[in-house]
Amino acid sequence: MNLKKIEKFIDKQSVSFICSIDDENYPNVKAMLKPRKRVGLKEFYFSTNISSMRVKQYQNNPNASIYFYHKGLVKYVGVMLKGTMEVLTDQEIKNIIWKKGDTMFYKKGVTDPDYCVLKFTATSGRYYCDLKTESFDIE
Repeated sequence: MNLKKIEKFIDKQSVSFICSIDDENYPNVKAMLKPRKRVGLKEFYFSTNISSMRVKQYQNNPNASIYFYHKGLVKYVGVMLKGTMEVLTDQEIKNIIWKKGDTMFYKKGVTDPDYCVLKFTATSGRYYCDLKTESFDIE
């Protein structure tokens, strides 16, 4: 398994999907923009609203997965990562993840109390391409 190839694939995707577990233990999937920051295949950082339903779900149950895919004319590639999601509110990480256009979502800027960061830490994954799947661990 070429993990660098998977990293490059993820970096090319403009949309990602995050999955949380609700109070009834059902998975909930949400489309998101690509991660704001990635550290290998181990850590992924997303921005979101602290008031969101998803944040409450991660605070109650940190088990999570994220998914990236690309559908071409004849080829479908997908990567699913399993792990945990943390809700981060410290200003230092908020400053790192912040982008200029974010004021559209957070009117008070980088210090908006409704702005937070989701940090996903992966433990394993699954890669799909050309009708083949392969599981892998992340150290």
